[in-house]
Amino acid sequence: MMRSLFTAATGMEAQQITIDTISNNLANVNTTAFKQSRANFHDLIYQTLKAPGQNSVAGTISPTGIQIGAGSRVSSVEKMFNEGSIRITDKQTDLMVEGQGFFRVQKDDGTIAYTRDGSFKVDNTGRLTTSDGLPLVPEIVIPENVTADKINIGVDGAVTVRVGPESQDIGQIVIANFINPTGLDSLGRNLYADTPSSGAPVLGQPGTQGFGAIGQGRLEGSNVNIVTEMVNMITGQRAYEINSKVIQTGDQMLQQTNNIR
Repeated sequence: MMRSLFTAATGMEAQQITIDTISNNLANVNTTAFKQSRANFHDLIYQTLKAPGQNSVAGTISPTGIQIGAGSRVSSVEKMFNEGSIRITDKQTDLMVEGQGFFRVQKDDGTIAYTRDGSFKVDNTGRLTTSDGLPLVPEIVIPENVTADKINIGVDGAVTVRVGPESQDIGQIVIANFINPTGLDSLGRNLYADTPSSGAPVLGQPGTQGFGAIGQGRLEGSNVNIVTEMVNMITGQRAYEINSKVIQTGDQMLQQTNNIR
């Protein structure tokens, strides 16, 4: 009897994490380049009362056994890196990676972080930075006499500006890719850090094999599908509810046992 109580409790805990994951997805439905998360589960160890293939009393082998599961647990919360919708902004410093790849930015401690959020700004020194002021790596510095409408960034990441009648090259955007993006460490603020699971970053020029092209004047939207998340939330809520019913049923059965005279 007590086994069912503990088994149902693991199910409630697993579904609670599902709802937590869904709520974070929905909270970031309008976050630029946000990648939705998905909770994955696996079953727990089984208590074997009779092993499959065990000899029966008649000297034959039993085709099935008796194994009772101990519930479920979350095996991982996985980031889904499929591309989000395109939002046209017509702002020259808004960029998106069309395909695979991440922009590289330098954090305050000097380490490199990675982002799909290309809503860059020009700071007081002319550098292209994130909304938090983290500069793009390698640095792209816009000359003082150049306005935003004179900045051109090609699909290959080449950055040029118009100075008078001529174009001037001022830098090259280099993006990074990973053999396992789902292994990246989410830092918040649309930033990721590499881990042993993601593998080392592979750097390359946008538009070449294995790397997405740069799209200027547009941003990548969140890849959260509201309808899917709502369905998953209902499913998770009902699963949580039915596991709580199991606990209530187990409690009632224990109560009846206690009332036996």
